[in-house]
Amino acid sequence: MMFQTLRIFSLTLLFFSCITTGYSCFNDSLYKSKSYCKTFISLDSLIKRNGSFRNAVFMVENVFTNNSLSETLFLNNLYYLKSIALNIYSKNKLTKYRNIDSANYLLHHSTFAVFVDTLNITIHKSIKTLHLPFTFNHTDPLGKQDITNTFVTKLLATHQGNCRSLTYLYKILADELGATCWIALAPGHMYIKNYSEKIGWYNTELTSGTFPTDAWIMASSYIKPEAVKSGLFMDTLSNQQAIALCVLDLANLYERETHNYYDGFILKCCNLVLQYHPVNPMALLLKAETLKKVLIREKSSKFPKPTNTAQQMEATYLKLFNLGYREMPAKMKAQRQQEEKENAKKYGK
Repeated sequence: MMFQTLRIFSLTLLFFSCITTGYSCFNDSLYKSKSYCKTFISLDSLIKRNGSFRNAVFMVENVFTNNSLSETLFLNNLYYLKSIALNIYSKNKLTKYRNIDSANYLLHHSTFAVFVDTLNITIHKSIKTLHLPFTFNHTDPLGKQDITNTFVTKLLATHQGNCRSLTYLYKILADELGATCWIALAPGHMYIKNYSEKIGWYNTELTSGTFPTDAWIMASSYIKPEAVKSGLFMDTLSNQQAIALCVLDLANLYERETHNYYDGFILKCCNLVLQYHPVNPMALLLKAETLKKVLIREKSSKFPKPTNTAQQMEATYLKLFNLGYREMPAKMKAQRQQEEKENAKKYGK
């Protein structure tokens, strides 16, 4: 009897906490909706205090796996990579780089080596181990067969990932080392932007281990100049905006698991992302597409109630268009995917 009372009390507390965020967490999948609700609340708190991107990434991947991931293993893997990077950093010297940010530049050099080089590592002067580079997953890069193939936790276990997991891990490792870097977005893609006093801004592409120019990214990704000018693509994301990407990941995973567009959860996630990153193209597109599905359901109702769903949907699509968003032609998209695979093989990824 006491157990049942406590259970009812805990569910009541969760219900009220979810109601205060503006949506109900109770749908057909009670356990999953509760978990996603709690993760949303945690991410909301994390983004407000400009917290740890690393923690945000783990939270989202953990909720999808029914909280079965080991955070201790996750952290140990990161600390191992950090120790390798610091080992490289301590042995390298910059003889020709005398700028004030030389330490930051060298930390990025060491981080990049962790991603692309095969390294013989000696730990504590006695234990020797072989570190293999991280490579592009040619089999299932988009996670269509298994969405966990896009996870950082899977990347750490298999050393194979895609642009999401590779970019996320680079930022996480850079954060651990105290180096500054920024995530940047392109259509269906993300990469790292770095800054050097000597070189200026430069791009780091982890799927191929290369440093593409802005012009190449624009041409290969079908990015209009107005989309760059508006900040829709190729801009640097702050730490809060990076955490907002994790909120968007949460929405996408919820969509994948529940196909529930009508309880308000996906829209709540999109609105939180847009609060901190008003021109996030993926959040705007997901919001517009979700509103479209909600509108279709409203119109099919026998007793439709007046709403502003249509106006919200049209305003979101219009904002995307005005910011310079254009859908990449199917032929160009297929060509780009093929080039990514070829580049990854060409550069040993």
